Amino acid sequence: MVGIRMPGNVTARVLPSRSSWDSGAHFYRGGVTPSAASSGPGAPGLDIPAVTVTPGEIATTTLTVRNDSDIVEAYNLEVVGDCASWTTVEPARVSLYPGTSETVTLRLAPPRSPEIRAGERPLGVRVLPTEHPESVRVLETTVHIEAFHELQTELAPRRRRGWLRGRYKLVVRNQGNTPVQVGFTPGQAGEELGFAFTPAQPKLEPGESTEVGLRVRTAKPVWFGAPVVWPFTVDTAETGGEEQPRWDEPAARPPLEAEFVQIPIFPRWLLILLAALLALLLAWFALVRPVVKSAAEEAAEEAVQQGSAPAGVQRPGAETGGGSDSEPGGRESGAPAGSGGGLDGASGEEGVTGTSGQHSETIDVQLAAGETKSRSYKVPKDSVFGVTDAVVANFQGDEGVLTFSFGDRKITTIALETFRNQDYHWVTPIKIAENDTVTISVTCAKPGTPATGRQAQGCHEVLNVSGILSSTKE
Repeated sequence: MVGIRMPGNVTARVLPSRSSWDSGAHFYRGGVTPSAASSGPGAPGLDIPAVTVTPGEIATTTLTVRNDSDIVEAYNLEVVGDCASWTTVEPARVSLYPGTSETVTLRLAPPRSPEIRAGERPLGVRVLPTEHPESVRVLETTVHIEAFHELQTELAPRRRRGWLRGRYKLVVRNQGNTPVQVGFTPGQAGEELGFAFTPAQPKLEPGESTEVGLRVRTAKPVWFGAPVVWPFTVDTAETGGEEQPRWDEPAARPPLEAEFVQIPIFPRWLLILLAALLALLLAWFALVRPVVKSAAEEAAEEAVQQGSAPAGVQRPGAETGGGSDSEPGGRESGAPAGSGGGLDGASGEEGVTGTSGQHSETIDVQLAAGETKSRSYKVPKDSVFGVTDAVVANFQGDEGVLTFSFGDRKITTIALETFRNQDYHWVTPIKIAENDTVTISVTCAKPGTPATGRQAQGCHEVLNVSGILSSTKE
């Protein structure tokens, strides 16, 4: 027991705590400093024994106050210093008869918070006599605050979908009272996933938080079928510190669980749609197109025959005023044979003579993102191109706008992202005169992703037109 002699024959006695002694004076908030009696000649080396406490727990020590005067005295005890907010004196006021003493308890209960940093802090108890306030004294000690460790980690989102990779965000907060360096350990049942953390080992002060990017990547794509679910875990721990956990630290946290859902490049519904489109295309070329083409040729031949008949000659099947002036078939007597025929490919309405045949042209346009380009096919001199079919291909899935025209006639303008392949057919051919052009104009907004799974460097569109190329030269 340590006794302190105070003016007026008042002695404050301090009972030792479980901690060791310390030395030195401290300054306190509010301008309170140790008095001359507690630090002057004849005073002990320390007022109160040093105290060790862990945040979230309670530590106690005792202080005995004795009245050695010849009057009744009351003493007010108040805690001062950095520890005053979480330290109490019980009781805070004692009244003593001459020659009596009373023991008071100092109760230290620091909260488990990052604000209570590990290390040493000063603690003082001010003893103020009621009858002799000028004899106030401040008793001192040092509080050793032990370190504790606590990490809080959140992973968002817990489920991500993608073809090859997924991005996640880890939020880590240091809830302990010492600086730490954090490391991450991913876990997976197999070896199909690769993990990358940015930054890999952040350093955090007490109460500080940071965001860490997590990128998960698969080794190869899934081309067809159902999505594949890859579960994985992420464990967060301190690095560069103690190898073994402390006895007073909380139990190890379970690792965070998440999933990466790898979707196929070609989903099942797209395969069904492509099969249906292929069946329709085969049916068109095998059944519908020959019938339409035959009907179109018969209609064109009849139109040529009717348009090339001389004036005054009645058409086949029409009523005649006299059968002696015309020959069977509607050809006038004396008219040259073959003048109204349509098998030679000539047309009196268009002025086209000579031979004709099937013809096809392909226009290829390649351009970079944000660029606009046009490509054309020019109809040869002395020719007429009768277009019956056009096919536009956007095989990469690019985004932008495509327009194609026949001469001065705009056929259509279409958004690239709405189709992969688009075809057009006309029963009556669209005729393009000599020196006119078939033009395709493309504006590339964003290159698409072909079947390889990697985004293309630029846009690539193809237009194919086919029909009958006829000569107008006699």
